[in-house]
Amino acid sequence: MDRQEAEELLNAAGRAGDADFPLFEAALACAVHDDPSRDPQIARNLAEEAVIRVRERLELESPEEAIAEALSGDLRLSGDLITYDNPDNADIISVADRRKGLPVALGIFYLHAARKTGLNVQGVDFPGHFLLRIETEEGPLALDPFSEGRVVLPSELTRRALRTGLTPDVAAKLDVLMAPAPDRNVLIRLQNNIFARAQAAGDWARAERSALRRALLDPTDHRPWLDVAAAREGQGALAGALQALAQAQFLDGGAALAARAQRERVRMRLN
Repeated sequence: MDRQEAEELLNAAGRAGDADFPLFEAALACAVHDDPSRDPQIARNLAEEAVIRVRERLELESPEEAIAEALSGDLRLSGDLITYDNPDNADIISVADRRKGLPVALGIFYLHAARKTGLNVQGVDFPGHFLLRIETEEGPLALDPFSEGRVVLPSELTRRALRTGLTPDVAAKLDVLMAPAPDRNVLIRLQNNIFARAQAAGDWARAERSALRRALLDPTDHRPWLDVAAAREGQGALAGALQALAQAQFLDGGAALAARAQRERVRMRLN
């Protein structure tokens, strides 16, 4: 797969409905789009092995134990505590190679293996830290892919929510905090992580690629185009920045005041 093929796959994913969104293949396309020099087979091999290990463990273990032990114990997937801000932590090909990553990148492997083995597992767009929700006979449980897939108790969920700045009444609403997120949003959250790190590092080319992927994954959202414009401006590509701002205005029905103001500022630099 080259970068053009990756963009075509992301275009198709963007047009798909939420029920048909190809999470793993779209995540793989994102990784190839970012750096097409690598072989994505390493990530596919890990995903296939995860399915086999989970299926084997389900014969003897509960669903939450099987998926955690298979991915963290058998396959050694864990959170990167030492170099958390390493860009490789947000790229599933690199995660498959290093066996370390961000919660949402690790979570994509958990979600893929769970669905292939018949488990009902979904992503949770928890504030500050991506989690997983697994349905069990006793009810839904929260799993943390960054911490070896361990179960997160309700009291800890509330503490985590409070640490992000949520008010106590909101932090106590676990049904809201544990609401399943569409797979599209899971992958967009990962691209947001990549954009934030690239922007902080001044890597505007990588920031542009990640923002463009968000635009492809959700073609109705004008906001990624604002980030595309900022990244292009950071590279001195002012004409391209204006094109991105025009697209943002078009998608937002002409009501994007920030886009219009930014467009005029960029236009002034062209003169």
